[in-house]
Amino acid sequence: MRHRVHTFKVGRSGAHRRSMLANMVSSLFLNGQIKTTLVKAKEARRFAEKLITLGKQGDLHRRRLAAARLRNKDAVKMLFGEIAPRYAGRAGGYTRIYKLGQRIGDGAEVCLLQLVEGAEAAAKATPAEAKAE
Repeated sequence: MRHRVHTFKVGRSGAHRRSMLANMVSSLFLNGQIKTTLVKAKEARRFAEKLITLGKQGDLHRRRLAAARLRNKDAVKMLFGEIAPRYAGRAGGYTRIYKLGQRIGDGAEVCLLQLVEGAEAAAKATPAEAKAE
């Protein structure tokens, strides 16, 4: 039984899977969105949301933990400098997945994984202000 087991193995060894997720999430932080398969995106979303939560705490220990997991100095700098402060007032749900259909070559389900807008952008787009404009 697989009770409370949340790892998508995606057909790779543990080391390859960790490296792949670190690269995917680094690209997500640097570019804002990535295009990948649905299974990889679901696992990358879990990884990215945990790192953004580390970034919101923002102390040196959390920065070192994020650097150990991401292995990309530019992505860590962007996470702690720009991304985490944007979500300071948000309790979770920092990413979204848009399904794009199936890939032509092998029929794998492809999707777009992207960061949602920050709290200030969501506050600006309230319905009351939208009616006033």
